[in-house]
Amino acid sequence: MSRKSKVKKKPSAKKWIWTSVIAVFAIILILVGLYTIDIVNGLKGMNKADGESIFKNAPKPAEEVGPPKWEGTERVNVLLLGGDSRGLSKNEVPRSDSMLVASVDPVTKKAQLLSVLRDTYVSIPGHGKDRINAALALGGPDLAMKTVSDLLGVPVQYYVYVDFKGFIALIDAIGGIDFEVEKNMRYTSKADKHEYDINLKKGMQHLDGNAALQYVRFRHDAMSDFARSERQREFLKAVADKMLSTWSIIKLPDILKEVNPYIETNMTLDDMWKLAGVGYDSKFVASEQIPPMNMISDMKVGGASVLAVRDEDKLKEYVQELFAKADEPASNTDAETVGADGGDGGNASKDSDGGTAGGRR
Repeated sequence: MSRKSKVKKKPSAKKWIWTSVIAVFAIILILVGLYTIDIVNGLKGMNKADGESIFKNAPKPAEEVGPPKWEGTERVNVLLLGGDSRGLSKNEVPRSDSMLVASVDPVTKKAQLLSVLRDTYVSIPGHGKDRINAALALGGPDLAMKTVSDLLGVPVQYYVYVDFKGFIALIDAIGGIDFEVEKNMRYTSKADKHEYDINLKKGMQHLDGNAALQYVRFRHDAMSDFARSERQREFLKAVADKMLSTWSIIKLPDILKEVNPYIETNMTLDDMWKLAGVGYDSKFVASEQIPPMNMISDMKVGGASVLAVRDEDKLKEYVQELFAKADEPASNTDAETVGADGGDGGNASKDSDGGTAGGRR
């Protein structure tokens, strides 16, 4: 009885191709899954638990000042707080060194960046009048949002707090920023043991995290915070542009890992996804100082200089005008919104000894 030898058929070329495609596709799915998990974990870590928050020791506001809910269709305002924990004791709450409001209309896809002068003298709920940057230390981010909301006359739904160490880590993580430094910047302080010295040269240059922090913090010239607030807005727009680059998106999990310990927000993961979708499709159309120059005056409180708002109702009207102009068709809107006095909206980009706050430091 003869036994027929069994001959194995070789897989066809087409089958090998399909098998390879499926294998590669499976690997891609796994990598995308891991990538997504890293991003989700990084974003979740920014919403700190009460015991992990840098503001856990901040006094509780005397009244309910929680932020309003954002439904996703109306304008959203995010308070960006920059603070410095260097030199603070373990339980000490920082004041906000920088305060900006990123405002985005999800319908028109237009965004604005408003920098709030930190020496603006305002009413802080439950604490009387003080500089606006004191609100963070007096009642944490909720009180800071409420105070800024009262000043601008608009709801502020979210905050993002970034410690200066986190700012340095962010700039380094995205590979630095190529930026035009408009003039030589020099500042030294023996009192701080030269830890916060600033030494930048004029011209286009590559700024790493430490140099970038020097640039956005510099205020030791004739225009002080007025010029600094404009520098901060312009630099943040450059950072946003680089963050939207393909390279930075690919590196996003690593970037989040680097900055996570230094960033805090009240956004849930769902809020972040919604805002990311809106922000990615939006375009910055205006960058303004609040209050503008023509709406403030110098005054002394306890021997210290502060900025008084001449008419708070007019300031609120001015903010609404900024939003309305930004939402006009592009042909009717300048890249930089015109101020209420027909000037530049209060932006102070030149080093000048003139103006109301000429000698401020």
